[in-house]
Amino acid sequence: MSYTIKARQKAQAKKIGVSIKPSENKKKKVDVFKDKKKVGSVGAMGYSDYATYIKTIGKKDANKKREAYLKRHAKEPKTKNGKRTNSYYADVILWG
Repeated sequence: MSYTIKARQKAQAKKIGVSIKPSENKKKKVDVFKDKKKVGSVGAMGYSDYATYIKTIGKKDANKKREAYLKRHAKEPKTKNGKRTNSYYADVILWG
């Protein structure tokens, strides 16, 4: 079963100049592409994300979940060797 990408996530990806598709890795939600080249896979299957939480528990509680996620992952590097990391893409696309 592949992940269904939400319109919000497509819009977030477009804002940062990447495209996304359901991941070919069964353990991940989304593959991220820059200039048609895969740059990462993000989002563990089995866990929710901001867009999913908005639909299931409402925006107010989804905002609390997003705040907790971003706090938990705040120390993860967002760039490495001048390139954006999977953590960056997860923050922006799945939690932005």
